[in-house]
Amino acid sequence: MGERKRPKIVVLGGGTGSYNVLRGLKAYPVDLTAVVSTMDSGGSTGRLRDEFGFLPPGDLRRCLVALSRDDGLLRTLFEYRFNKGQGLNGHSFGNLFLTVLRDLTGSDASAIREAAKLLHVRGQVLPVTITNCQLGAILENGQVVVGETNISVPKHDHHLRIKKLFIVPHASIFKEAEKAILEADKVVIGPGDLYTSLLPNIIVRGVKPALARSKAKKIYVCNIMTKKGETTGFSAGDFLRELERYLGRGIIEAVVCNDRRPPAPLLRRYAAEGAEFVEPPRGDKRVRTADVLGGKDLARHDPEKLAKVLISL
Repeated sequence: MGERKRPKIVVLGGGTGSYNVLRGLKAYPVDLTAVVSTMDSGGSTGRLRDEFGFLPPGDLRRCLVALSRDDGLLRTLFEYRFNKGQGLNGHSFGNLFLTVLRDLTGSDASAIREAAKLLHVRGQVLPVTITNCQLGAILENGQVVVGETNISVPKHDHHLRIKKLFIVPHASIFKEAEKAILEADKVVIGPGDLYTSLLPNIIVRGVKPALARSKAKKIYVCNIMTKKGETTGFSAGDFLRELERYLGRGIIEAVVCNDRRPPAPLLRRYAAEGAEFVEPPRGDKRVRTADVLGGKDLARHDPEKLAKVLISL
């Protein structure tokens, strides 16, 4: 008998959500690919983008670190953030390193590959698009907001809903990312900020058709908490409906929802910041509820618990 094929899993998203999913799944005998949004416009990654014109490196770096088999000094270096002076203050060493690699190798894709080799990454990390584009939003009152940071940390009235997202300039899916989606056995979407981590991937031209054509089981991992300004008052059903408004119905085949409420003191702290616990939906046969809560100071998914549920689906 031949060797059993390792399942191929694509994690589509970015930010801390993808970081935790990848850390958990790394413990299993699977082939992992992170397909990451590259529209961040704030902090270190936004400054580097503005100064050098390359893809913002922040979410790419986090996913590379999550998949790294190096638990020593090199991984620590990639996570190190300068907190003194003016020129480097706020910059991540890993972001600077990826920027230098991009300059030396001549492309974002080659820079990511070289960083992956150095970090002994298990799997691969791919940008959803290699077009340097910006995320924009049209609010329900017609106001237009451009820049992921301006949407994520709203400078508009928090009660205004986001009516529609768009990308400028138009961007198409990176061919290697498309290939990974088409060849996957499972595609995990989320968890992550709905409008600034997840949907920026979905609205890239070619992503929706690739997901529709892929025979992979498409799984959505719902957030544990809402986010002030973006998803205030959202239930799990609201998250799913908004995702399907851009993605189309029938593509998401399974939904994972956390069913354990964070401790009361933590909930009170989140409430003071305008965030609420996301209640699992009722009556949707696709929903799998489980205790996937982790962390003490933050209400985030536990990598091991979540990975166990994702593998079992």
